Amino acid sequence: MPAAILVSPEIARRFQRLALLLDRPVATVGEALAHLGYVQMDPINVCGRMHDLILRNRVAGYIEGGLGGHLHGVHRVLPAGQRTAFEHHVPSTGILVAFPFEAWPHLLAAMQHRTRRPGAWSGRLTPRERELSVRILAEIAARGPLSSDQIGDRRRSRQRIWGTFSLAKSTLQKLFFHGRLLIARRDEHNRRLYDLPERVLPPAVLAQPEPTTTDTARWEALLRLRQRRLTTLKQAELPLVADLVQPVRVEGCPPLYCLRTDAPLFDLLPDNALRPAVQLLAPLDPLIYDRRLTAALWRFDYTWEAYTPPAKRKRGHYALPVLAGIELVGHIDAKADRNTGRLRVLSRSIRRGHKVAPALRDLVQFLGLKQPRRSAARQAPAA
Repeated sequence: MPAAILVSPEIARRFQRLALLLDRPVATVGEALAHLGYVQMDPINVCGRMHDLILRNRVAGYIEGGLGGHLHGVHRVLPAGQRTAFEHHVPSTGILVAFPFEAWPHLLAAMQHRTRRPGAWSGRLTPRERELSVRILAEIAARGPLSSDQIGDRRRSRQRIWGTFSLAKSTLQKLFFHGRLLIARRDEHNRRLYDLPERVLPPAVLAQPEPTTTDTARWEALLRLRQRRLTTLKQAELPLVADLVQPVRVEGCPPLYCLRTDAPLFDLLPDNALRPAVQLLAPLDPLIYDRRLTAALWRFDYTWEAYTPPAKRKRGHYALPVLAGIELVGHIDAKADRNTGRLRVLSRSIRRGHKVAPALRDLVQFLGLKQPRRSAARQAPAA
């Protein structure tokens, strides 16, 4: 392994911005997926969905819903031969993401493991689910992509995850986790329609052999490096990728690593002109996903609070971090009011001297809304 590169926090921040495509957006969603390894997805749509907010800063001319179009088509379901990506979960985390095809064989072991372990959401099928799964698979084979509402079974699941749900939904979800069904498309309400894997992925992808446990562990470690570009590595991960990483030492930070292929970017930084415009980041943007590193490197304490009880929230339901050059200068809690066509700013906390109005106008335009309106309900003082 090469000797560590010693850099200041400012240089490390510039590097992370550049390596994460915030200073050089790519031309297509496919290029962004290939670079980042995946894009995290989330159904919540407060002021844009998570994946759209991540990609709008990284893909030139990106439009809302662009990832969905890339995955599944816009007005029709993409046939397997025309797809280049699919939805599934990062094995060690259960996070739903959009993956390029290269990920598929590395998911197989996790899929098989889920069929044997107990679990209400992704584990082995219950006797009732097993019985229903036979009919579901037969109906999908005959009819094409189906949602849980189209199965025609009114029974409720006896297992509880975030409330109650139908037996059809729990069975479809488990069949998806097990790799026996995949998401073929989503309807206008973001509901999943499932289909057989052979009608979603090309034969060449499905025919790939399952990698060794070591190969998949190496792939997962590289996935984190691609997703963060500058990150810590666990003790067990480092030997797996030692031939591909460059150590980076930054004062006040834990030992960090980047990909060796990214290391030349450090030489480009003096000539790299940062975009002067303030940017609103997604709550789970790769730049700020690792709270420990974000606090150490960016001196920014941030937690996404969408699933935090309202009484315990400090920033708001869907607060967007505000990036200004190489500083994270606060957050804005905004909500798209689709009924009035306006963006409401519920609260903000911005360091003095930074103007966020242009960034808000960009978000309004991206969402197809009118000019933002500040709510009188709650105003946070400037940071």
